[in-house]
Amino acid sequence: MIKPLADRILLKMVEAEETTKSGIILSTSAKEKPQIAEVIAVGPGGNVDGNEIKMYIKAGDKIIFSKYAGTEIKYEGADYIIVKQSDVLAVVD
Repeated sequence: MIKPLADRILLKMVEAEETTKSGIILSTSAKEKPQIAEVIAVGPGGNVDGNEIKMYIKAGDKIIFSKYAGTEIKYEGADYIIVKQSDVLAVVD
């Protein structure tokens, strides 16, 4: 199991849509990197670079994050991304 440190969040990518709303099928190269992900694990927060960080994102949340943020990793055959809490733009209800 991957356990994020400090203000980091482990995300599992949500699959991108294969077709547009009008029914056009997208090729792999035409798809954008998805920006919606499910939160798998959250670091403890605490003192990061001299600032007290409180974690307000929790495991199970679906979030939207900055497009080019984080570090992509592959672990046990699944794709994940690790981002800082400050890279989270919104929580999706």
